[in-house]
Amino acid sequence: MTAFALAWRTARRYRARAVLAVVGVAVIGALNFDMLLLSHGLMLSFADLINSTGYDIRIAGGTGLALSRTPLDNSTALMNEIAALPQVEAVAAMRTADAVIGKGRGAQQAELIGSSDAGGLGIWKPVSGADLSAPPNGAVAPAVISRPLSDLLHLTPGAVFTLRARIGDSLSAMPAVSLRVAGVAEFPFESQQAAIVATTMEGFRAAHGGVLNDQATFMFARSRRSAGPDAAAAAINRLRPDVHAFSNEQVIANFGRNAFTYFRQISIVLSTTTGVFSFLLVATLLTVSVNQRLGEVAALRALGIARRRIAATLLWESALLVGIGGLFALPLGELLALVLDRILRGMPGLPSGLHFFVFEPRSLALHAAVLAATALVAAMYPVWLAVKLPIAQTLRQEVVS
Repeated sequence: MTAFALAWRTARRYRARAVLAVVGVAVIGALNFDMLLLSHGLMLSFADLINSTGYDIRIAGGTGLALSRTPLDNSTALMNEIAALPQVEAVAAMRTADAVIGKGRGAQQAELIGSSDAGGLGIWKPVSGADLSAPPNGAVAPAVISRPLSDLLHLTPGAVFTLRARIGDSLSAMPAVSLRVAGVAEFPFESQQAAIVATTMEGFRAAHGGVLNDQATFMFARSRRSAGPDAAAAAINRLRPDVHAFSNEQVIANFGRNAFTYFRQISIVLSTTTGVFSFLLVATLLTVSVNQRLGEVAALRALGIARRRIAATLLWESALLVGIGGLFALPLGELLALVLDRILRGMPGLPSGLHFFVFEPRSLALHAAVLAATALVAAMYPVWLAVKLPIAQTLRQEVVS
């Protein structure tokens, strides 16, 4: 009989202990798998979010932070200069302002976005209706609104609503402007319950009484394939000293070093803790099992069974318990990750497009490596105990007891 077959028979013989070990490893393994997903989940999700915009360069002003909202002055001239660069294929800008929809007690606070790209700069994903490229209905500018705002005010494509822009902490003295809902969309860079109204730059200017300074909150550029984003970003940086251009890769790397370090550290600590618990559980159960079967092990050795075969049997037994538990840990971990991700994404102000737990093949490989190391290390003491025990003394004690 092979060592694997003997280990399988032993596990079936001691079903209660085997089930306890498998369940324990499954629960602990699920937690460890989730921590591995968390360690890079935010980074992967953030990278997907940034790369989904269709623009590979972000242009900021003032502080030089990639996602800062420091206004870019003389934006029209800057856009023309950037568009003229041979490394740049397209450039677009957006502006933001606070606004109020309706009036009186039923007024709804909202964020107003003006976009030079009718397709949305990649900052919204259509759910129903059209984008801002729809032809205007008379003097009414088109608008794309967020799904929460659509549900709250019962606005559907084709509906017309009034909006008044805020200047500072007070409402604009200008009359409210009418906007027509061209479409409903999701805004992954905003929180899940955010009330957003996106319109054309003409509609944004109309909301400010037709008078608007020449600024932009953000600018985006798309590099030519022949140049690449790094060369295009460097060319843009040379235009003006107060302009800072970043490729998507630079933005992602910067946030990986700073913003997401905390979650990575938490993941490492919790992964280590769950790994230790898994090791203690399997090692304890195997040690107790060997102690209960010392007479059986001594008898096998007395019959001429080699120590190497006994050690291989215990290693296979450990591998079976940890391996089966590790397989059950995968679906359990995925289910737990969905629940935890839904809870964490409910935090106020968190972009709806971000996810904390994201699957990647590396997480599965690390999960398997941790379980393999656990099975090997957990079996070391029971193996040493089994191969070093004195045969005659052990059999004598077994007979006396």
